[in-house]
Amino acid sequence: MKYQVGDEILVLHSNEEGRIIEIMSDKMVLIEVRGVKFPAYMDQIDFPYFKRFSEKKLFPAAPKKIYIDQIPKEKVQKNDSKEDEGVWLNIVPKFSLDDFNDEVVESLKIYISNKTRVGYNFDYEQLFAGYANFALASSVSPFTDFYLHDIPFATVNDSLSFFIDFSLTEPHKKKADHFETNVKIKPKQLFQKIESLKEESKPVINYSLFDVYPDKEEDNHITIDILRNAGYKVYDVSKIKEHIPKARSVVDLHIEKIIDRHSHLNNAEIIQIQLDEFEKWFELAQLNNLPSIIFIHGIGKGKLKTEIHELLKVKKGVKSFVNQYSDSYGYGATEVFFQ
Repeated sequence: MKYQVGDEILVLHSNEEGRIIEIMSDKMVLIEVRGVKFPAYMDQIDFPYFKRFSEKKLFPAAPKKIYIDQIPKEKVQKNDSKEDEGVWLNIVPKFSLDDFNDEVVESLKIYISNKTRVGYNFDYEQLFAGYANFALASSVSPFTDFYLHDIPFATVNDSLSFFIDFSLTEPHKKKADHFETNVKIKPKQLFQKIESLKEESKPVINYSLFDVYPDKEEDNHITIDILRNAGYKVYDVSKIKEHIPKARSVVDLHIEKIIDRHSHLNNAEIIQIQLDEFEKWFELAQLNNLPSIIFIHGIGKGKLKTEIHELLKVKKGVKSFVNQYSDSYGYGATEVFFQ
């Protein structure tokens, strides 16, 4: 879900700021503005951070896809690195002055910064709300900054993310054939980084893509006879489904339903156990060709539901998912439909 309890918000019709005090449904929240509490639809509110930088329209109805011939032609530049410092995604805010002579962010320039002595091929894709907006395949030389494209600052609230698949320009038998990495931008954190950048007079916001290009995974193949003689159970692959647990159409992810003792666990550990359980039953549902599955995550602060929804956005084979009121689970469950 886009919002969580405690988030600061902007009421669009009145331009007043407040905060969310309760998630009432997937379309409505309870907000507090200047001490007054009242319900509001989610399309009537927005995050206030962009307003603090610019008075331009917050969200375009649909970001236009950018084509390669629309990109300003900028030179590939050598960076000042002399030692291997990894590969980075660099974001450079472009500032301008508004009518009140205040400095506001107009756009973001996106670069890949290769601070290593190795060259890489890459397939780059930038997305809004899970939908591709811009893609580029090219290569970046050692100790070089490669300009990708500009992004209008008005779009940063729209679930901005980047996916990049790297490979070596000169393949090595001990190095991986390719390496995938991604960066998901949280608007609030980006706005804070921009404020810090202005205060510290720094030109670039950096996101690490990787420190060292990974080695090729070792082939740990062991012959079946050795495994069988060592006491392991070896199954015929043609009969593998006989040994897979039966899928469930409803899975309760409350921690007490997963493990008996959990009082010694902190919130992060509990969430991880719940997500592992989600992954297990999600995969089993697909293996058993279920048309759909319901995950009961409860309401609470919405952290588990948010994490599950973020995973479902990128899961293959997911046709759709919905979190709507039901007599059995209230708003505490998400139903997933498979393709």
